[in-house]
Amino acid sequence: MKELAIRAFSGAIYAALLIGSLFFQHASIVLIGIFGIIALFELSNLIKQKSNIQYLIFVLIYGGFWYFCLQNPNLTESDKAIQILMVITIFVNLILIKDLFTSKKIPLFESKRYIVSTFYLTSGFVFILLIANFHNAFTPLLLLGGLILMWVNDSAAYLVGKNFGKQKLFPSISPKKTVEGFLGGLFFACISSYFIATYTETLNFNSWLILAIIISVFGTLGDLIESKFKRQAGVKDSGVIMPGHGGLLDRLDSLIFAAPFVYLFLRISGHVS
Repeated sequence: MKELAIRAFSGAIYAALLIGSLFFQHASIVLIGIFGIIALFELSNLIKQKSNIQYLIFVLIYGGFWYFCLQNPNLTESDKAIQILMVITIFVNLILIKDLFTSKKIPLFESKRYIVSTFYLTSGFVFILLIANFHNAFTPLLLLGGLILMWVNDSAAYLVGKNFGKQKLFPSISPKKTVEGFLGGLFFACISSYFIATYTETLNFNSWLILAIIISVFGTLGDLIESKFKRQAGVKDSGVIMPGHGGLLDRLDSLIFAAPFVYLFLRISGHVS
């Protein structure tokens, strides 16, 4: 009972900070950046990246995209930089998906560690930032809707899997995840997309429905990839900053991985200039 109370309290603090900051542009930029640094620290421990260069890379890329793409959105170079980062990030994420299904261990030679910390994690936070500032304007409800879809998917997947799960989804990496849980999370995320479309008045229902599918599928893959990193490192959680939950990376792994795919959909559908 005490552990459940601690878990609920730390989860409430995390949610309050994240949701509260979304309604103040500068606060959200700073908080997302701080969360990114913490998650990078946790990832560095998991993949045994001992240098500190990755933190400098994070500050330069995150700060650079904030300044040049959000402060000067009309620059042609800004849009080109976003496109280049998006292509590289999605390519690296696809490689990680390949590693998830085809390799017993994700290869982590020195240069791969920098690729992972830069284009898996740092870029993920950049796209979280860009989603919250699409169309050259601060629109927090879009990111909030994405967060709600992620939380609904995770919660429904856990509850459905716990009560009805029989077929294991990926037993060698995450023994508790089930196919029934995944489908339950996807179903309830899709249902939630209707209410998000209705009450946020940001995108239409069809767009939110597609986003629900993207977040559920790629969010689950992101969670499995982070679980594989943890299994390789021989740890249960990525950190201890959130009592009862583990690390911040454990809470944000789904969103970090899904963010570039969400942004790609928004560009293709014309919602992002």
